[in-house]
Amino acid sequence: MDLNTITAVERPTSREALRVWRDGDAFLAGGTWLFSEPQPKLTRLIDLSTLNWEPLRATGNGLEIAATCTIAQLDGFAAPPGWIAAPLIGQCCRAFLASFKIWNVATVGGNIVMSLPAGPMISLTCALDGELLIWGPDGRERRVAVVDFVKGPVSNDLKSGEIVRAIHLPLAALTRRTAFRQISLQSHGRSGALLIGTRDAGGAFMLTVTASTPKPYQFRFDALPGADELTARTDTTIANNWFDDIHGLPAWRRAMTLQFAREILAELGGGAA
Repeated sequence: MDLNTITAVERPTSREALRVWRDGDAFLAGGTWLFSEPQPKLTRLIDLSTLNWEPLRATGNGLEIAATCTIAQLDGFAAPPGWIAAPLIGQCCRAFLASFKIWNVATVGGNIVMSLPAGPMISLTCALDGELLIWGPDGRERRVAVVDFVKGPVSNDLKSGEIVRAIHLPLAALTRRTAFRQISLQSHGRSGALLIGTRDAGGAFMLTVTASTPKPYQFRFDALPGADELTARTDTTIANNWFDDIHGLPAWRRAMTLQFAREILAELGGGAA
């Protein structure tokens, strides 16, 4: 879609050029949402592609993902052998309601910043204890966990003029065992529930609930809980805050969430749900 209110497009090549922020500005990464509907309040786009950030960097501390890394680039990442949580990357990439064309332009940072309940990059990075590096227009920076960043549908902790620079996935999270469950009402539909469980070498268990709720929820246990304990805590904490839209009624989302919680627990615990 043409954005006929845009009068200028800036193409910065350094962080310093990002500091001049004004009303009517928007950062442009993949643009898959930005160009999907009218944006009458926007007058200037700041194209992040000219910053040429390295998409992915594996280090001894984990994985650094640039906010401008595309879904296709992330899906093609070859993880070190010891990163046994790496299959989650492909599983979450394939949870997108998107064609391969979108994969080649949509970005990891853009999916998180959109903060939609079914955003699979939110699911992935929350489950792996992802932390955002956020740049401010005044030159300052801060870090915030993805699970705390997303507040609800199209609502997050990003302030005016701030930009997500990168997402860090710590090594400890990448070496955990994982279990993945996702469902939608159609074979290629938007996720109605997407749950990820992880368990570390010491036995600690974590369940991340997304898509069935307006924002991510996490449940941590020092040891594997019982199935009734897990589902009771999940249901009580979420209470009536199940997401409701055309892609799934709250009662169905709740039922699938609690069922998947039991299945994930059984898979990571080696028992029956």
